[in-house]
Amino acid sequence: MHLDDPLSKRLLRQAYTAVCGAQVLCNLAVPRREQLAVYYGGARRGDFGGPLVKIKRLREYFPEVRWGYNLVYLLSNTPYLPGMALDILKWRGIPVVHNQNGVFYKAWYAGDWAAQNRRMALSYHAADWVFYQSEFCKRAADRFLGARTGRGEILYNAVDTNRFRPQAEGGGKMHNDYCFLITGKIDRHLYYRLESTIDGLRVACDGGLNARLKVAGWIEGEARTRAEDLARKLGLADRVEFTGAYTQEQAPGIYRNADAYVMTKHNDPCPNTVLEALASGLPILYSDSGGVPELAGTEAGVALPCPEDWDATQTPTAEAIGEGMLRIAAGHAAFADAARRRAVERFDIRHWINRHQAVFQDLIAQRRCRPN
Repeated sequence: MHLDDPLSKRLLRQAYTAVCGAQVLCNLAVPRREQLAVYYGGARRGDFGGPLVKIKRLREYFPEVRWGYNLVYLLSNTPYLPGMALDILKWRGIPVVHNQNGVFYKAWYAGDWAAQNRRMALSYHAADWVFYQSEFCKRAADRFLGARTGRGEILYNAVDTNRFRPQAEGGGKMHNDYCFLITGKIDRHLYYRLESTIDGLRVACDGGLNARLKVAGWIEGEARTRAEDLARKLGLADRVEFTGAYTQEQAPGIYRNADAYVMTKHNDPCPNTVLEALASGLPILYSDSGGVPELAGTEAGVALPCPEDWDATQTPTAEAIGEGMLRIAAGHAAFADAARRRAVERFDIRHWINRHQAVFQDLIAQRRCRPN
């Protein structure tokens, strides 16, 4: 089942895009500030979904300025500025930084994915600098958005490793049973994440593992009902628990009360949830597709065979997931230590913020001599 783009959503997006474009137009009458002042192009902040969480984190370090800004930061998932607004920004000499996540393609999007990519490509090609969230993101952008001539770099998403950390250093297990965790926002078209993991859990339990699954986050109603029905059918009703939505403030505790993390989403570009799990010392059991292999590697988890398919969603088999669960549990201490170490060394938020700061200041310095 793929995600579609209903008419109501398209109309709301068009109206919001017009409002964001009008704001850029009105800013023609407002002098630019001297110190760094960032506008996020209409993107909003929140607790669920990559774009919302990313804006929330960025605004902690670079508060949003809606009037008189001197730099615009845009996310590929929220392309709210029309071409007219991008032209105005270029004419005024206001730098544009574009954060490139995933793209649209047939495997997951049932609507006009080519048209959606054309919208995304506007800011992608207009930007003065592009941060690609993973090598996979760059490869996908090259394929679906077209070759880009401007500057950019790979900058993985980041996690505050002081907030997200293990219950106790050293990778020691906390439970008599083994708790696997899924987090995030799971809409109807992502039901296969729940189905595949529950099927795999049955295999792992049949293989002798005393295991359970905790699902935390916003779960679409039909997806949750189908997952609960499947758990009952497989005799796992007492081993599968849905704990509901949570805030970013509650998130560290969610991860600390689990033993390992499961990510079977196909071609996920660079999920924050995996980074939060790594920082919390959770081994990762993941589909070997998208950007997740770049995050977890082989020392911090187990990769499940899954082809990088652009035309159809692919999911590891229940047998592979179950066997992976058994491997994760058997090697828990080494996997957990490697997960925490990898997060601290590669994905700590301080490096992410410092790179943003350096690029922002460099772009502003280059444009400072231009008129408002």
